[in-house]
Amino acid sequence: MKHLVWRSLVIIESVEILGGSDREGHKEPVESVLLSMGQVASVVGPTGSGKTALITDIELFAGGDTPTGRKILINTLPPPAEMIDKPSSNPVAMITQHTNFLSDLPVLEFLKIHANIRKSGEENEVTRRTLEFANQLTGEPVNPDSSMTQLSGGQARALLIADAVIIGKSPILLLDEIENAGINRTKALRLLKRHKKIFIFVTHDPRIALLSDLRIVMAKGAMKYVIATNHNEKELAQKFADVDDLALGIKQKLWAGEIMTNTGTTSKLDGFTSDKALITGSFAPNLRPIPSYPEPTLIDKAIGLGRVFNWRSS
Repeated sequence: MKHLVWRSLVIIESVEILGGSDREGHKEPVESVLLSMGQVASVVGPTGSGKTALITDIELFAGGDTPTGRKILINTLPPPAEMIDKPSSNPVAMITQHTNFLSDLPVLEFLKIHANIRKSGEENEVTRRTLEFANQLTGEPVNPDSSMTQLSGGQARALLIADAVIIGKSPILLLDEIENAGINRTKALRLLKRHKKIFIFVTHDPRIALLSDLRIVMAKGAMKYVIATNHNEKELAQKFADVDDLALGIKQKLWAGEIMTNTGTTSKLDGFTSDKALITGSFAPNLRPIPSYPEPTLIDKAIGLGRVFNWRSS
């Protein structure tokens, strides 16, 4: 596998999170999480469980000096000082649901300036690829002549993701609840996986969680479980894909001003609504069992509790 050489000339091969303590001062159940280049991880759990604090620790290269007491290692070692002190050598890009632009530069001019600063290659080609990437993630294309402050929330997140991947070439991307900004999740995951980076999603979206290589389950400010996505869960994610694509198609028709009917919409839902299919769950070690969830609307809650899913039909 090819590993990314960052501007500090450090070869980024892995990021390791060493556990600290929960909000009550107890040792975190998970002692260590190792993420290798090319892996996609999700951070899941209910609101207030500590998801954002975890990725903030990663962004800051915590060294036991944050409220959680966690430590972040690069290639199993403490990060070099230049990664922490020199912004141009920082390999982490963090994109949140609350990101706003202060500059009113036109989009194209902003991208060209950034490409020139980052020395990312020929400006016109790099900016073209960045806009192309962004426009695959958002429903309404980004107009290169629009000012940055005129972009919608979804367009802004899409542009920032594309900028971090294509121009910034950041080896580690932290994405905080991008599903809330109108990003096309399916395309985002597919496109991002083409780039060998470490992607960490904070998400309430069960589909993103099930399409990740692993998920970190948070509770009371602590990493409670780390669960590798299994084959059955990937099959379940495909079931979600059918429903998700159906919902997206309906949204697009509504946005186009069309009148909706229910003709031809039930087949993709059969796996969830039929008596012949049921979603069942088995728990990771030490999790107390709870009743099965046949309703797909509750699946995200069960994932947040550390549940491992199977899809079976009779």
